[in-house]
Amino acid sequence: MKVHFKLFSIYSLLIFSGTFLFSCGGSEQQNSSDKKQKPDKELTFREINGIRYYEVKRRFSNGLSFNKDGFMQIPTWIIEYKHPDTMLAYSPEKKGMEAFYLHFDHGRVYNFAREYFRLRKVTKDSIVLQRLEVKARMIEGGEVSDVISTYYTMDYIQNVLKTTVGELQRPTKADTAYITSLSERTYRNPGNPDTAFAATEPVIFKPKSNFVTAAKINERDTMNNRQSYAYMYPEYRLEIKRAYRDFNYRFSVVVDVKGNLYVNRVEGVMPDDMPARKKLLQGITDVYLKNLFTVIPGKTLGIPHSSEVTINLKGIFSQ
Repeated sequence: MKVHFKLFSIYSLLIFSGTFLFSCGGSEQQNSSDKKQKPDKELTFREINGIRYYEVKRRFSNGLSFNKDGFMQIPTWIIEYKHPDTMLAYSPEKKGMEAFYLHFDHGRVYNFAREYFRLRKVTKDSIVLQRLEVKARMIEGGEVSDVISTYYTMDYIQNVLKTTVGELQRPTKADTAYITSLSERTYRNPGNPDTAFAATEPVIFKPKSNFVTAAKINERDTMNNRQSYAYMYPEYRLEIKRAYRDFNYRFSVVVDVKGNLYVNRVEGVMPDDMPARKKLLQGITDVYLKNLFTVIPGKTLGIPHSSEVTINLKGIFSQ
C-alpha cells in the first residue's frame, strides 16, 4: 500500500473537487448501454428544471463503495438544474446551494465545477451520473473514471421507497463482506504494507505519560484542501521530552490490529543507509512508542485491520 509519500495521487483524481464529482468508465460499451435507455438527443436536463435531487449512492461500477486500498466513495451531494445552463450544488462550506455554469461538451458529456461527467439516466425521480477523468480532451479509462453516482428526489425517497436519505447512503452488506475479506488478509501477515489498507477510522495514539504528546496533523486532503479523504494518509506528530538524545525522524509504520508497529518507509535516507536507519527506527518504535503510547488500530466499518500511517517523531534530550 502506498501512503503519504506519494500523496495517493490516484485518489486525488477520484475526489470530488469540493463540489460534486461522479465517476465511472467511459467505454464504448457503456455508451451503447446508455443508448438503449434513451437516444442522446432525448436525454437532457431540460425536463427536470427546478427539481432538487439528493445523492444516495456513489459506487464503483462493481457495485462496491470501496476499492482495495480502502478508498471509500461517500454520497453527500445535493444538486438542482436551473434552465438553461446552471447547476446548483450544495456547498458544506457555504451551507447553501452554489451555482455553477453547466457546459454541454458532446454526446451526453457535460462539464461543471471543473469536472466532466456523462449523463446516464434522467427522470423526474432520479438521475445517474458517471464521473469522467479527462486529459488532453480524451476520456481516461480505469478506476479514475469508474464511479457511478445516483440521485433521488425527496418525494421519491419518502413516498415511494418509504425510507430516508441517510438509510440509502449507508454501506451495503456487500461492502461489509468486502472489507471483512481485506481485513482477514491483513491478519495473516499483519506487518505487510502491501495488504494493509487505509482505515476510515484512522489509528489513534494516546499518551501514557505527561512527557509525551501526540497530535494528528493532517485534518484534510493537502493536495485538494478537503477534509473528506484525509483518512487515506493519516499523519501524526509525536514528541518525546525525555529521549536519549535530540532527534527528528519522519517515517511510516504499519499498525496491526494488536497495536504493533512495523517501520516501513523512511524519508531523507540514502539507499545504502536504509537498512541501518530502519533498524534504528524500529528500535525507537519498540522502546518508546510501544511503551509510551496506547496505540488503537485503524478500523473500517467497525472492523479493525492493518493500516499504514506517517509519523513525524521528535525526541528532546533532558538530563
